Amino acid sequence: MLNLSISKSQTHQILLPNCNPFFFGRRNASFAGNPKFKSVRKHENVRVGRGSSTIKAVQTSAKKSTTTTTSATVVITVQQTVGGALTHLGLSRGLDDIGDVLGRTLLVELVAAELDPHTGSEKPKIKAYAHKKDKDGDETHYESNFNVPEDFGEVGAITIENEHHKEMFVESVVIDGLYGGPINVTCNSWIHSKFDNKEPRVFFVDKSYLPSNTPSGLKIYREKELQILRGDGTGERKTFERIYDYDVYNDLGDPDSSEDLARPVLGGQEHPYPRRCRTGRARTKTDPLSESRNGNVYVPRDEAFSEVKQMQFSAKTIYSVLHSLVPSIETSIIDSDLGFPHFTAIETLFNEGVELPKQKSTGFLANIIPRLVKAITDVEKNVLLFETPQLYERDRFSWFRDEEFARQTLAGINPCRIELVTKKSGNILHSNDQINSRTRDNGCKRRNIPNFIWASMLDASVFVKQKLRHTLERLLLEMCRLRTHCCTEPYVIATNRQLSAMHPVYKLLHPHLRYTMEINALAREALINANGVIEKGFTPRKYSLEVSSAAYDQLWQFDLQALPADLISRGMAVEDPAAPHGLKLAIEDYPYANDGLLIWDAIKKWVTDYVTYYYPEANLVQSDVELQEWWTEIRTKGHADKKDESWWPVLETPGDLIGILTTIIWVASGHHAAVNFGQYDFAGYFPNRPTITRTNMPTEDPNDTEKEEFLKKPEEFILKCFPSQVQATIIMAILDVLSSHSPDEEYLGENIQPYWKDDKYINAIFEQFAGKVKEIEGIIDARNTNCDLMNRSGAGVVPYQLLKPFSEAGVTGKGVPNSVSI
Repeated sequence: MLNLSISKSQTHQILLPNCNPFFFGRRNASFAGNPKFKSVRKHENVRVGRGSSTIKAVQTSAKKSTTTTTSATVVITVQQTVGGALTHLGLSRGLDDIGDVLGRTLLVELVAAELDPHTGSEKPKIKAYAHKKDKDGDETHYESNFNVPEDFGEVGAITIENEHHKEMFVESVVIDGLYGGPINVTCNSWIHSKFDNKEPRVFFVDKSYLPSNTPSGLKIYREKELQILRGDGTGERKTFERIYDYDVYNDLGDPDSSEDLARPVLGGQEHPYPRRCRTGRARTKTDPLSESRNGNVYVPRDEAFSEVKQMQFSAKTIYSVLHSLVPSIETSIIDSDLGFPHFTAIETLFNEGVELPKQKSTGFLANIIPRLVKAITDVEKNVLLFETPQLYERDRFSWFRDEEFARQTLAGINPCRIELVTKKSGNILHSNDQINSRTRDNGCKRRNIPNFIWASMLDASVFVKQKLRHTLERLLLEMCRLRTHCCTEPYVIATNRQLSAMHPVYKLLHPHLRYTMEINALAREALINANGVIEKGFTPRKYSLEVSSAAYDQLWQFDLQALPADLISRGMAVEDPAAPHGLKLAIEDYPYANDGLLIWDAIKKWVTDYVTYYYPEANLVQSDVELQEWWTEIRTKGHADKKDESWWPVLETPGDLIGILTTIIWVASGHHAAVNFGQYDFAGYFPNRPTITRTNMPTEDPNDTEKEEFLKKPEEFILKCFPSQVQATIIMAILDVLSSHSPDEEYLGENIQPYWKDDKYINAIFEQFAGKVKEIEGIIDARNTNCDLMNRSGAGVVPYQLLKPFSEAGVTGKGVPNSVSI
């Protein structure tokens, strides 16, 4: 048992029941008068200064102990959150302030790494309350003092119970005073209130262990933590929970509101699709297969956006665009079918803007989206004014030229679907026709969607290679792949369900899976849902996600997500050991492939060095039970509709693991960056890449009326085909936000994760990786000034920077973040 005593030297008296609980505000929280504590910046490996803490924690027993003890100090760094400060009001705030005064904020336990060698049982944990010590900017430090018995051994983990009524975001814990120097525990996690869940949080020290190497005293904690994260598959998930489970996409429709808003379930034999995180909301009354859309979309608590993303930028901005700006646009443009009368009217979006109606909901938009919404007078008047897209700014007529269309196939935002035609016949696309016809049958023909949509939706062409310039000419359209958002979510779920936080593969993948579930949940809420932005502004309309399902069914293979395999499968490269990266490109000036292979090789080298460090022997991969369950669950649950495909890689050797991990990291970082952050620059001027066509484009065999109309007034004919003013304006606003980098963006190779800082080998190989990424930055800059590379350099040509690793915040057309976070 523990004896907790409060020293008589404390100046305050325990007379609080007779006091007004609201008397103890923030200013009174530290009136105990402890000496100033030297603050510890997060993740620094420094010795921690000690204040005159009056709370001691010692093991006690019936017999007087003769065991010598060591005094240790635990400092917990808590991040002050804007959301927490705004919501933490009322009686609970007063009670929590009282708890701070009493030094009963966080109950901390030290957990021994090893079991007692004499009894084989767990050594008694050492407990103490942490009290508020000092505040440094947005960080508050809580401190505990422990008397640790000599035979306690190495600390392997800590548990923290939050005595407050509100959750707290804990950044890190430093344990100082024990043999061997400070012990670091990286948390970066929300800790729920004990009033929500009595189970304390467990955090392991910053060491990595394979399951077979787990210290004996931590095995039960490792297993129990994973059980908590998996949940039991029942009930509606609560905001504070951290449970990861699978479900189908059954929450896109709203059949209880309208029959027209009913949507089929995506995921299953009829509509194959990756799985999403289970939320457990009640089923709709109209359709027992569909989940209701009441309330916020649950994501496990640690998957939520950071404070910067949540309050200043990404989540709030996107939400505001979808829920406030879009309705304002629809209100300001009364006729939803009204097109642009002439091309100069499109230009006014960049130099005059669209005046938004005076509504309370739009008044705050200028502060949230200053790039888009600008006040033109001192009165309360908001104007939606778009920045000029880079493509249009450099050459306003480039979108009209076939060679520019061809160039963008190699150096634009969809460089991943061009394929080499190896034989010419009546069935010219011998490899694609079967796929495209099946996709059309599944997604369009049986839904009676007119075939003219393929002109805008498939966004493809067959090209012939010019021997001298290595450029392309336009011939036919093709379909984009679905690779990033939905296909990545199963990796997030499986990683958290099957890999312990102390597993080295978990630590490697963690920065590449952050925020993906949050952005996906937001998309289901207001972007890809029934009557959402995609359905309003993309040609397939209410069948958009069904077409996406068909594309996933026919086109997605995990093994082809690796960049070299993708290029080879499309005939854009062949294996050549003598060539750079071991590949000879079919088109030498292929910016996406050239820059992408630099990123791919850097990632693979980093992953190879990392994996071989933890798996020096091949049999360690096969005997790693967590790792095998992780890969099995990705295949059989996360991508359940493809579980029986023969192309899934096996996971038996370190080489297999290197290939799998490199592919996942590449898709989440390089591939996503290449297809995402250029959206506004290339499609912000929508004639270059319209998302929808409202009429049939003229074909080789038009009817007489269409032919006469087109020949007489081709500009008017095209403008009628283009999106309406409402459709175009909404899509432009969405593309602007989705092309933006958050101020706290984490870029590939930029910063080492704090839990690796104490490992000299990992530090060394990460420094090599970071150095290579910086080198790539310079190589790309040099390529973009090389006049011989005509697909990325020249008069009016937008330089290819989509795979340039680093970027400042905002819409820049460059930057490779660690993860799919937007």
